Amino acid sequence: MGERTYETLRVEKRGAADWLSLDRPQALNAMNGRMIEELADYFAARVTDRETRVIVLRASGPAFCAGLDLKEMSGLIAELDTSDRLLFQQRLSSIFLSMRRCPQPIVCLLQGAAAGGGFALAVAADIRYCTPDARMSAAFIKVGLSGCDVGMSYLLPRAVGTSVATELLMTGAFLEAQRALSLGFVSAIVPVEALAEAGEKAVAGLLQADPLGLALTKQGLQVGISAPSLDSAIANEDRQQALLSGMDGFRSRLRAFIRK
Repeated sequence: MGERTYETLRVEKRGAADWLSLDRPQALNAMNGRMIEELADYFAARVTDRETRVIVLRASGPAFCAGLDLKEMSGLIAELDTSDRLLFQQRLSSIFLSMRRCPQPIVCLLQGAAAGGGFALAVAADIRYCTPDARMSAAFIKVGLSGCDVGMSYLLPRAVGTSVATELLMTGAFLEAQRALSLGFVSAIVPVEALAEAGEKAVAGLLQADPLGLALTKQGLQVGISAPSLDSAIANEDRQQALLSGMDGFRSRLRAFIRK
């Protein structure tokens, strides 16, 4: 499978894991037009990628992502007519749709500021670790937009609860590391020098799972969280287990488990 070369992203392949770094540290990794296109391209390609099993999303420099690069993008957006602004918004939103559609679990390593679209990247990930100085904000409301953007109205209440999500989206207030941990939004707070190690441990644990079992677990969690009833969630789980229990991966792992 051919690999793209990006200007604003670095992709390091470590076996079956991709370590994807936002790489505009001089701009606090703010999302300019190029980064939006490259993130959209990268995650869209992962939806049908069966070689990459885990993605680690991180960033260069002291901040994770300052959100949209308003210095670069605001003038461009202002010049667009309504139909073109909608196309731009849909392209931006496609990043977050692909993050949820791709079968790979996404481990997000957060340091410093994660604002607007940067916070949304963290919300769209599956497992999150952050440093003590991490500060996350849905800043859309502060620039005159709706607080509901790029899937946040759907994903954030499921991650932190309706009341906290409403507070964050309506005020643009910062979610500090300790509160994020207490809400279960991040799995752990780790020193900045140990952030990569936390990612490595998470990857090692994830790669122990059967590839299809791992992908279906991500899909099953999304179905379960949004299911209208327990019956619906269990029906999906039943189909997953009936499929996986008939496959060689299950049989070989079961034999190894019994031998142990």
